[in-house]
Amino acid sequence: QVQLVESGGGLVQPGGSLRLSCAASGSIRSIVAMGWYRQAPGKQRELVAAITSGGSTNYADSVKGRFTISRDNAKNTVFLQMNSLKPEDTAVYYCNTRPPRPAWGRGTQVTVSS
Repeated sequence: QVQLVESGGGLVQPGGSLRLSCAASGSIRSIVAMGWYRQAPGKQRELVAAITSGGSTNYADSVKGRFTISRDNAKNTVFLQMNSLKPEDTAVYYCNTRPPRPAWGRGTQVTVSS
């Protein structure tokens, strides 16, 4: 089974940007849809953005116009470009298939604070 490892998180000021990466241990070409999810303290995990193998995307209303998901099948990597970050974007970000498989990676922490 393909393993997914997230990276790219960090501490950023409001209005700043980060680019998250999700590296797969094998090919993601056959995976119909990939997604980025996040879980803030005390809240349920939520889908932030998703992308199909054909490149179609969809986003949570809270991030539309600010986040962009993309995938590079040749590099077996999925990206999440996050711009105009807000404190409410603070969370641990995970990538997974969509719908998600039962196993989750460690995620990458994103903290938006001045």
